Amino acid sequence: MISTWLRLELRRRWRSLLVLALLVAFAGGTVLASLAGARRGDTAIDRLAARTLPLTIVVLPNQPGFDWAAVAALPEVETLARFPVSGFGVAGIPNSAEIAAFPPADGNVLNTIERPVVIEGRMADPARADEVVVTSQFLTAYHKKVGDRLTLELMSAEQASSDDYDPATEPMKGPRVPATIVGVIRSPWFSDKIVGDRGVVVPTPGLYATYKENILGPNGYVNAMIRLKDGRAGLEAFRRDLAVVSKRSDIDIWDWELKWVTPARNLNHFEAASLLAFGLAALVAAIVLVGQSIARYTAATMVDLRQLRAVGMTPRQAVAAASAGPFLAALAGSTLAVVAAAVASIWLPIGAAALYEPEPGFDIDWLVLGGGWLFIPLLVLAGTAATAALLRRTGEHGGRRSAVAMAASRAGLPVPFVVGARFALEPGRGRSAVPVRPALFGAVAGVFGVLAAFTFSAGVNDAAEHPIRFGQAYQLQTFLGFNGQEFVPVDKVLAEVAKDPDVIGVNDGRIAVAESPPAGAAGEPGVSVTAYTFRPVGRPINVLMLDGRLPSSAQEIALAPASASQLGVKVGDRVTLGGGQKTTRLTVTGISFLPMGPHNDYSDGAWVTPAGYDALFGGAHYPFKFHVAEVALRPGADLEKVRARLTAVAAKAAGRPGVAFTDPLEIQQARQIRDVQALPLLLAGFLALLALGAVGHALATAVRRRRHEVAVLRALGMTRWQARWAIVTQATLLALAGLAFGVPLGLAVGRTLWRVVADIMPLAYVPPVAVWALLLVGPLTLLLANLLAAWPGRMAGQLRIGHVLRAE
Repeated sequence: MISTWLRLELRRRWRSLLVLALLVAFAGGTVLASLAGARRGDTAIDRLAARTLPLTIVVLPNQPGFDWAAVAALPEVETLARFPVSGFGVAGIPNSAEIAAFPPADGNVLNTIERPVVIEGRMADPARADEVVVTSQFLTAYHKKVGDRLTLELMSAEQASSDDYDPATEPMKGPRVPATIVGVIRSPWFSDKIVGDRGVVVPTPGLYATYKENILGPNGYVNAMIRLKDGRAGLEAFRRDLAVVSKRSDIDIWDWELKWVTPARNLNHFEAASLLAFGLAALVAAIVLVGQSIARYTAATMVDLRQLRAVGMTPRQAVAAASAGPFLAALAGSTLAVVAAAVASIWLPIGAAALYEPEPGFDIDWLVLGGGWLFIPLLVLAGTAATAALLRRTGEHGGRRSAVAMAASRAGLPVPFVVGARFALEPGRGRSAVPVRPALFGAVAGVFGVLAAFTFSAGVNDAAEHPIRFGQAYQLQTFLGFNGQEFVPVDKVLAEVAKDPDVIGVNDGRIAVAESPPAGAAGEPGVSVTAYTFRPVGRPINVLMLDGRLPSSAQEIALAPASASQLGVKVGDRVTLGGGQKTTRLTVTGISFLPMGPHNDYSDGAWVTPAGYDALFGGAHYPFKFHVAEVALRPGADLEKVRARLTAVAAKAAGRPGVAFTDPLEIQQARQIRDVQALPLLLAGFLALLALGAVGHALATAVRRRRHEVAVLRALGMTRWQARWAIVTQATLLALAGLAFGVPLGLAVGRTLWRVVADIMPLAYVPPVAVWALLLVGPLTLLLANLLAAWPGRMAGQLRIGHVLRAE
């Protein structure tokens, strides 16, 4: 009997089932693509590291003639690869674009350490100076392809020997080496970045071997990336042995896990969570949309099946017969959804994760897609069966009554209000049954989603427009010294800079790297902490304190949040750091952000007083690694005019040109937030359409299914305008329900999500307020609901009473 009914349904309702299948395909494809993309992006870095023999640490002594052979011989070292802190240029591309990677100084790079995945082409021959590989963004940025030729530009011997040569301002005058792009590579070290990155060109060790004097010069130095045998577990033993063989305790060691992997993974987690949230919200929306179609289809089917129940069809057979058609449509739709999600994988993952994906392009996540192919039809089957069972019971015992409608009737409110309340809140019975919960849920979801999205977007806009949220309270910076050598008379230059009328704060910052001994179990690695001096020249720059205060004595320190977390300390705790001949015990007075620097992010590092800095780094090989100044300007100052003015003032004070005032380094977390900003807005649009569809469907269905009730009321004296007002009341009640629940939920969820993002980034949390969204959500919701009621209301007012009553 069930198979006979199914064949009949497929003949007469194939259009409805086709629409259901397409709806399942569209919604399911969106959900599956989002979930698969989130999972792919969240694991991109780990999958890349698993294939590329990634480095463990980067060691930066910045010392000419450093004995790397002794370091390579240490028992903790698995492999060591050297690179000169110098480079080359590419003809036609400004050196300021920084697309030239440090040339490998030996054959270990790209071989026994940072062995990359090859995205396209092949690896370069390490012995040939005329072959290069590049990262993906270089091809995109400069419209190149594998097989194209480049011309590498090197310094002349004189330029390489000069301490004053600046490749950013003066062209390289050495050999020009034609080279061919032979491949596109990717590894943790040789990967593109989301902020200001136009890709990199990676030469071979053959270039360094052939043109060493043009790359390194007589006073240059090489640093090294190292892969430790025991990974990070061997880092503390390596630190001790390095101090012995180098006779230095101030060598900067980058723990690659902490410096690059963890921040990059956190950013990918954020993107994946955003995509996952979009997918889950789309899933909820899809359940509502498909649920309405199922409810409508099942309600009509169950009414028809009553005739077969009269001739022997059991209740279970009736439920099975009503579920068979939607199940087959869902099975076909889920198959199309899987195909659509697989095709969409070509453009996934999104954002920064796409730059770390080891296998970009087409990908099939069998767990997500296979699970979705099974789950979607089963979900539709369960929903159809539940709806059929519910309709069977309510058909026998009467529909659910609404307390609101009953109270309106008892209070003697006008007929249009009572009827409209019943249409909005009561499902009815028999042929007039109308599913009302999807419409109510859709109205709430629409208001909630739109307001949550705009609240979240207000937080994004606020962070993008106010760098102070990331602690960046200055607009210009300048480098004054490097490796213990000052380029200009610092005090004289900064004193003149501070006199400018548009300058409201200057900080004289010496930078060096301190090391903490392990605070935990044996073998746990120590932590590198980039320390800045807080030394105002004139008025101080504004430092964003998350907790506590800045240090005021040589025995105090303020830590950035990431460094405080790595050290396991909070305000009031004491921490031991070493940077010179002895260690220093310091009290943590505050948690704050730092300026973005060459070797630190804004969320790691520390502030110390000048006296504290001298105590911490007394006797170090270099008194400072960098000497910088941050310059804060008054609001509304013309940045370019101030820049030109300060450049001239600094040149005059220094007695020579060359002091450049540059923009602060861009914060990749701010860029990444903007990259996912479209997701909540797209979701808001999706949910708004859901709400319009749910409310519009409820209004139209109510008039069509309940035309007999309307006709009876019209026959008893209800006027055309009262019939229209009943539908207006129905629409208004649905809108008010959406506002009553959606507004507070949207505000709470939008702010909660933004707080989560602020903690992940991190950034200073300021409760976002979407002012225009709050002001307009009520009037627009009511307006749209009543616009949707116009056509169904007109239908209700123009019903042919006699025709309807005779038909019923």
